[in-house]
Amino acid sequence: MKILVATEKPFAKVAIDGIKAVTDKAGYNLVLLEKYTEKKQLLDAVADADAIIIRSDIIDAEVFAAAKNLKIVVRAGAGYDNVDLEAATKAGVCVMNTPGQNANAVAELALGLMVYGVRNLYNGTSGTELMGKKLGILAYGNVGRNVARIAKGFGMEIYAYDAYCPKEVIEKDGVKALNSTEELFETCQVVSLHIPATAETKNSINYNLLSKMPKNAMLLNTARKEVINEAELIKIMEERADFRYITDIMPVANDEFAAKFAGRYFATPKKMGAQTAEANINAGIAAANQIVGFLNDGIDKFRVNK
Repeated sequence: MKILVATEKPFAKVAIDGIKAVTDKAGYNLVLLEKYTEKKQLLDAVADADAIIIRSDIIDAEVFAAAKNLKIVVRAGAGYDNVDLEAATKAGVCVMNTPGQNANAVAELALGLMVYGVRNLYNGTSGTELMGKKLGILAYGNVGRNVARIAKGFGMEIYAYDAYCPKEVIEKDGVKALNSTEELFETCQVVSLHIPATAETKNSINYNLLSKMPKNAMLLNTARKEVINEAELIKIMEERADFRYITDIMPVANDEFAAKFAGRYFATPKKMGAQTAEANINAGIAAANQIVGFLNDGIDKFRVNK
């Protein structure tokens, strides 16, 4: 069995060593395709692969067509919108993610960005504190729960809404469960987004929602840029000088945001949520273990396609 690690942005060496230890123990052949610059390199490498571990690499219908032996793709991370799930299902390929492995890394970044935001991007002026502020967490999955855990240490009042998570699950963590996205935005001065990019959520963070936020509002996005209606976010920020947007996913309209909203807009140069040594190692090794479990025993607990 050939296990391909196809990563335009490579794993750390210690992560690769951990992945190799898992695949060697299972008797599989591990092959690396790192820092590739052309899609043809990926298409050639997948031709005889039985399994692929990826990060943010694009796995589309053309890749599935080229990978005749492919049985499973594992995205080392939580998000999987870089994989064409419909094409995978048609090709009879299982797609998995590794939920939870990057959660603490993303949550720590979210709180760091919150501090950066309320301290006026460290520009030397007097800012405010997070203590006592109402934090709204939109989607109470692995990352949202870690955000709540860390935010408690800052003394924030924590609220959450998740259409798919029962209220009692949220409230057992000492977090107040709200009834709708609208109520979350109306209630909380700081809103942290942790929703995936789906047909339902794309462009869902719009003028109507944002206009409900209290004075001195801050929107924090460590999820996906596609969930933001950028034109409508720009509109609300033009109307409200008290509104801030902090993100680790650079918007399409980054230049416009930066030019118009200096001092209350910040985006990292690239997505940073999972960029820690620990998350890198955890997600890579989890992906390897999931591949071995699937190929050996048919375990598909974290399958994301039908």
